Amino acid sequence: MNIHADDGTLSMAEVTPKKAVRESQTALMWRRFKRHKLALVSLWVVIAFYLIAIFAEFLAPTDPSAYNPRYTYAPPQGINFVAVQEDGSWTFGPYVYGYKTEIDPVALRRTFVIDETERLPIMLFAESKPYLLAGFIPMSTKLFGVSVPRAPLYVLGADRLGRDLLSRLIHGTRISLSIGLAGVTMSLFFGIIIGGFAGYYGGWFDSAVMRVVEFIRSMPTIPLWLGLAAAMPKDWTALQTYFAITIILSLIGWTELARVVRGRFLSLRTEDFVTAAQLDGASDWRIITRHMVPSFTSHIIAAATLAIPGMILAETALSFLGLGLQAPIVSWGTLLQDAQNIRTLATAPWLLTPGICVVIIILAMNFFGDGLRDAADPHGR
Repeated sequence: MNIHADDGTLSMAEVTPKKAVRESQTALMWRRFKRHKLALVSLWVVIAFYLIAIFAEFLAPTDPSAYNPRYTYAPPQGINFVAVQEDGSWTFGPYVYGYKTEIDPVALRRTFVIDETERLPIMLFAESKPYLLAGFIPMSTKLFGVSVPRAPLYVLGADRLGRDLLSRLIHGTRISLSIGLAGVTMSLFFGIIIGGFAGYYGGWFDSAVMRVVEFIRSMPTIPLWLGLAAAMPKDWTALQTYFAITIILSLIGWTELARVVRGRFLSLRTEDFVTAAQLDGASDWRIITRHMVPSFTSHIIAAATLAIPGMILAETALSFLGLGLQAPIVSWGTLLQDAQNIRTLATAPWLLTPGICVVIIILAMNFFGDGLRDAADPHGR
């Protein structure tokens, strides 16, 4: 097809404007998210923590429950990579120093000091006792270990029973982070369903749901946890307690998301696409799940990301106070129980390492959630 003009003939391709490039909502969110450098770095930090949680058995150098009374409160050894020989030459290779014992002249107790005359080489992919990776993959190799049989390896130090703090910290990462994911998943389900129906139908049902939400949010937290902890049977296994804590955190954590979803539904139920779906004969369930919820999925994802740190902090605080998970389950909260007295902190400050991990993951998830929320904002640039 040609278009004729006074000065000649032009083809349609020459007068048709260039076709606009269309991007999906996910692509637009990712492009805006990458501009938030701190959120992008935080995303990689969160991914690293969850990879540690998935491959905990492989990354931990020893069994988290293995103890050795000979090395009670042994200080961190630290990994060295360059060794200077007696002739002045340099050799490269990871190693740790051994221990030697000394008697504290004031307290008259045995203490451990690093013996720089004894070097213990570290091997990558060291042989170990058979174990199950992620609970079902049989393996007999660890990421690293000392080449000398039965030699001590306490990169982050040992606790009061001579257990490797690094191994326990890695395994505790799985428990603490999985509680956050499981709790938020259940909170999402309750929050979207209850808040969605409250905002969609309104009326007496909306008023009843909001009164329940306000009642739950007005309850004092500590007395509530004390009552729930007292109500748990003492003969429950550690696994049953784990699931109970997850469910309780979810039953209390859905209220904030329900309020957000309810407000969005109140504004969306009068939109044209909802009216069109109703006139087309779609059921209420289909309108809610197929039309209304997908319209603000990005906001739900951002809200869930910001809710995970709260779940992790709740589990850590409860376990630290003795109201949550208990031994033999290893979580960041149970690890911090060993750092409750001044004497322990004075002699073994490395027991506060789980607290540092809590601070890092909470900050990373908050920065990641902030970046995701800004990227999901339809009015953002």
